[in-house]
Amino acid sequence: MNAPTPIKNLLPASGVQQGTDIVHESAHLHVTGSATYIDDIPEHAGTLYAALILSPVAHGELIGDGIDRAAILKEHGVVAVYTAKDIPGENNCGPIIHDDPFLAAGKVEFIGQAVAVVVAREMLYAREAAKKAKVLVKELTPILTIEEAMAASSFIMPPKGITRGDAAAAIANAPHKIKGSTNTGQQEQFYLEGQITYAVPKEDGQLTLYVSTQHPDGNQREAAHALNLHTNDVEVICRRMGGGFGGKEGNASIFSQSAALAAHKLQKPVKLRVNRDDDMTITGKRHDFRIDYEVGFDDNGRVLGANITLMSRCGYSTDYSGPVNDRACLHIDNTYHLPALKLVSHRCKTNTQSATAFRGFGGPQGMFGIETVMDEIAMTLGKDPLQVRKLNLYKDPAISGSPDTMTTQYNQLIEDWVGDKVIDQVEQESKYAERRAAVHAFNAKSKTRKRGLALVPLKFGISFTATHLNQGGALLVVYMDGSVSCNHGGTEMGQGLNTKMAQVCADGLGISVDHVRITATDSQKVPNASATSASSGADINGAAIMNATAQMRERLKPVAARMLGCAEGDVNFANNEVHGGGKSVKWADVTKQAYMERVGLSVTGFYMTPEIKYDFATLNGRAFYYYCYGAAASEVEIDTRTGEWWLKAVDIVHDVGRSINPALDKGQIEGAYVQGMGWLTMEECIWDKKGKLLTHGPSTYKIPVAGDIPEHFNVTLFDNANLKPTPFNSKATGEPPLMLGLSAFFALRDAVAASADHKAVVYMDAPATPERILMACEKAKATAGL
Repeated sequence: MNAPTPIKNLLPASGVQQGTDIVHESAHLHVTGSATYIDDIPEHAGTLYAALILSPVAHGELIGDGIDRAAILKEHGVVAVYTAKDIPGENNCGPIIHDDPFLAAGKVEFIGQAVAVVVAREMLYAREAAKKAKVLVKELTPILTIEEAMAASSFIMPPKGITRGDAAAAIANAPHKIKGSTNTGQQEQFYLEGQITYAVPKEDGQLTLYVSTQHPDGNQREAAHALNLHTNDVEVICRRMGGGFGGKEGNASIFSQSAALAAHKLQKPVKLRVNRDDDMTITGKRHDFRIDYEVGFDDNGRVLGANITLMSRCGYSTDYSGPVNDRACLHIDNTYHLPALKLVSHRCKTNTQSATAFRGFGGPQGMFGIETVMDEIAMTLGKDPLQVRKLNLYKDPAISGSPDTMTTQYNQLIEDWVGDKVIDQVEQESKYAERRAAVHAFNAKSKTRKRGLALVPLKFGISFTATHLNQGGALLVVYMDGSVSCNHGGTEMGQGLNTKMAQVCADGLGISVDHVRITATDSQKVPNASATSASSGADINGAAIMNATAQMRERLKPVAARMLGCAEGDVNFANNEVHGGGKSVKWADVTKQAYMERVGLSVTGFYMTPEIKYDFATLNGRAFYYYCYGAAASEVEIDTRTGEWWLKAVDIVHDVGRSINPALDKGQIEGAYVQGMGWLTMEECIWDKKGKLLTHGPSTYKIPVAGDIPEHFNVTLFDNANLKPTPFNSKATGEPPLMLGLSAFFALRDAVAASADHKAVVYMDAPATPERILMACEKAKATAGL
């Protein structure tokens, strides 16, 4: 077996597609309403509809099957009902550890856990029967909060930690110390298209699943295991999703396997589409964290030692909590060199939905912790927080005299550091010093309204922390007329991945994008594909496409050389033509001639990310291929009497390397900032004392809307080619910009401090809802004696 060609040798045929603002390939379909989502697929004759019976208690033992099967079957239109005992194979939807049944077996562990699948002739009948069904359960006492889990030593896995130097001694000997605790909230993915699967049986026991999923390979394997089928008996297809944000990485399997079970048993097509309330009740959220810290620092605000404890609410099963919490540990430094650190991470098991992947994947929570520390140091010393942040940045060893100042707490040397340059550019473009003076002037005159300003940077590592996932595949097909079909393992969820991949493919063949069609993600075209997550979609799939186009060029060169009468080495591909020997022929003529000469016109491409060498057990080593950098300056205004607030202005500079498509990247940056701002300011999951999620719909769970976006919203792409040979030397844009939303939270904290004339340290958890802002203002004023 030949090793995959290194990407550094896969030079594109031409640069015509690089940095081009090409419109999203499905934009015209989106705006006309003709884009096909799972629920738009024409249904086969005899299609049945499924709904899930959900647990009404957070913790309990099921009595028998947990349902009255006979009573449910008597309901109008009901065809069948299935429980865990009807599953012929493995009852699992856990993406890493197989500790997560897709139908409850013997016990229930959160309100909303699926107990059974009801199948009926119409969707309404299935939903009505599921709602009427009584779950037979003996209720037990649940563990619901991080504090309860810590007290009961209830964990989904053992704690992990990182030790660097002697943090205790550094803190003890420091001139100044702070000690405190802060909390970050959960966040609902709130994708526009809810969870849905359409399961269609095929001949000879095969099954096709149309799933709104970020991980078709996971849905394929888990369905096969559940039904005692071989993996090649199950096909998973996803043309596009109406949003994912991590919520369809593992959670989609709950629904895909339930539909697959019913379709397989009945040998009839079955559609399972949950409504928004059930979707939010069943699926996991972003992990909420409690962060305890003790930090020692000098007179200037330089951190000398830090003792930090992370505690996250993981829910009832492992899901992605291992790598999410690991990534929080790997991003506790953000852009700062922490010379002495003791870090411990606890993964708490609770009787709530199993917390799952969400854009940023633990990085935002870790960064929130260290940014809270930086802000509190500044408040304690009476300094501008930006001064403290800049003082603690990673530093060039040539200046500091030690490589330690450019080495992370997990012992990875940072090779592409531009964090300081990005901050400087935001500081200049936002006119930070002038804005700071204007904010002070406004606050001096205004008694009840106060403004705040914050400039917060980010450094985000790119790669899966599970090394084996850093691989991608592609299938490239060229037709006689010169048109091209390309399939890759990534999934399109609105982020424009397919548009970028079309650009990469076109560039690799020297043709225009209108020659290329990216087809639906299909587990039978590109097998064993990693989930579209970890901001890796463009990197690994784009590199696989580059590998495929390089192979195709090599196949076509002899054909073109004969047509041009030149040496193969003189052949190059550009502008829809093939050139050589001072002559050119049309691309379509070369592909037609290749067919006539019986040259194969389909190839598979493959790529694996090099250089990754990371020990997830010890959180040590080269965890990331490269880093993305960014910084945002946000200005806000609050009403100190009500806690209401307004986002006045945002200035962002973000590092995307050499952008494949600047328009798409700017859209991702803007959207990510808003989603991060929403997590930290308004999106709040509220539970009752029995573990029921009360905010399970758009009427009770608020996300940012157009009116929350300021007119002053400037985004600049930092001019910086990726040092690593990614497609076009670009960098990931999916997750990193979400952390830019931190600047909105700390601007609010600055405004709250202004309510007490900056005479008190502000303590405020996230999300900074109006209620929390109001209470923080009152507490700060009371502390300052105002």
